[in-house]
Formats: sequence, structure tokens, C-alpha cells
Amino acid sequence: MTKAKAAIIGSGNIGMDLMYKVLKNSHLEMSLLAGLSNDSPRLARARAMGIPTSDRGIEAIVENPDCCDIVFDATTAKAHAEHAKVLKKLGKKAIDLTPAGVGAWVVPAFNLEENLDRDNINLISCGGQAVIPIIGAIQKVVPVEYAEAVAANSSKSVGPGTRANIDEYTQHTREGMMKVGGVKSAKAVIVINPADPPIVMHNTIFCVTEKLDEELAREITASIEDMLTIIQSYVPGYRLTAPPQFAFDRRQVTTMIEVEGAGDYLPDYAGNLDIITQAAVHVAAEMAKRA
Repeated sequence: MTKAKAAIIGSGNIGMDLMYKVLKNSHLEMSLLAGLSNDSPRLARARAMGIPTSDRGIEAIVENPDCCDIVFDATTAKAHAEHAKVLKKLGKKAIDLTPAGVGAWVVPAFNLEENLDRDNINLISCGGQAVIPIIGAIQKVVPVEYAEAVAANSSKSVGPGTRANIDEYTQHTREGMMKVGGVKSAKAVIVINPADPPIVMHNTIFCVTEKLDEELAREITASIEDMLTIIQSYVPGYRLTAPPQFAFDRRQVTTMIEVEGAGDYLPDYAGNLDIITQAAVHVAAEMAKRA
């Protein structure tokens, strides 16, 4: 079986977790980890594992375009806006883990198949990966007029990159809830929780539907359970913390989701990062199968 060669730009928490996941995937070959500092202990760790590294960021790919077929961008929204142009010229498949919004907006459990041939796939945000599938599952049964999602993450799992992009994160998640999830209006909130021991990622998803009765409630519950099965095929730590709650007189559906990480590079509590790296590697593996 021929593997697709995968490069990662960005050697922060997300980039490192991606690296470990790529190494575990039978359809991908880890061909480059590119950062911006040759003294980085993370680049040193990768070199010690026999992985090619560079401190020249995307220039390492420009200088050696044959090094990869697929590029994961784990930098920043601002950086990816420029990287996307370069990667397109080079004919590389880009999987964007920043809230840049340049490429096709994708949640693998929801709309991957129709976007696999796109040259740039944007994974929206960790919150988007967690909540949009649930919103979409409800939307399949009955139109959702309003959706609100609150993501609570451990402070220790929210690095400087995420903090620098916090405004883009919330706006992009909200837009994804509407653009991909299909709701009429939406709101996204992130809570950075300093609790010790650290909490795992927890998402509360509140939806107001066009109508709601007991039969629709049963159909919504079944649709959510079907969606859970799909997501758990690539994010095993994704789970409901309680059955969906219904307020029939107000047409409200409330769902609570917890995401525990796989512990590949990051701690188990960093489910907020794990869900987007799992999604990214799943997308790349599906691209590799189709090539």
C-alpha cells in the first residue's frame, strides 16, 4: 500500500499531537515537521525519532516540494491566509487547523465525502468539530432556528496559538454552526477553565427548533445516536454526558458532550485539541485512500 507523504507546519501542541497521530496511521507517512526555531525542543524530539525537520516553516516545502503530498497547517489564521496561496501553487492538499476559513469548511462526520477533492480543507475549530455534528443531527429531523454552544476547556490545554486567535475562534465557530450546521442564527462561547486537576473538554449545545413534540424528540435522539457512532469511529473519546433534554413548550433541545483525548502526545484532558487533530488525520487518510 502506497502511503501519502504528510508534512506539518507548526510545532506547537497541535502540530506535535498531529505528528504522533500521523505516525500511527497506516495510510500516511510523516515526511516533515516544520517550525520556526531550530532550538525548539519539539523539533529536537522529532529529529530524535528520525523525522525530517526544518526551522524554515513553509519555506521548507517551497524549497523541496517533493517532500509531501498533504500539508497540515497548525500555525495561525493570519499565517494560513498566506500559506494557502503558496500551497495551492505547489499543488499540495492543505488541511487547515486554524480559523482562517480559506478553504472548504469541513466536519468529517457531516460533510467530508463531498469535499475530499478540494485542495484546501478548513476544520473550522475544535468547538466546531464538537458541536456542529450534533446541531446537524437535530437539523436532519427538524429545522433549527437558533443554536448556542458553550465550550469549556482546561486552561492547560489552551496554548498561546489558540489564545491569540480567540476572537477568530468564536466567530468562526459561530459561522460554521450556520454554514455547515445549517441553523438560521447561532452563538459560540469559549470558557477557559483554570481548575486543577484540569477538566476534559465539555460542550453544552442548546437549540431552538421550528417545532417539537414527543415523536420528534424520539427521532432527534436516534439521529444524535447515529451521529455519535460516526464521530466515535475517529474520535473514540467523544461521548454524551446525559441523554438529550427536551423542553416541548419552548421547542428547546439541550445536549451535553464531553471529549476525552487519546493521550498520544497531549494529556487525556486535552480533548479540545485531540478532536481537531483526530479530524485532520481522518481527512488526510481518506484523501490518501482516494489518491
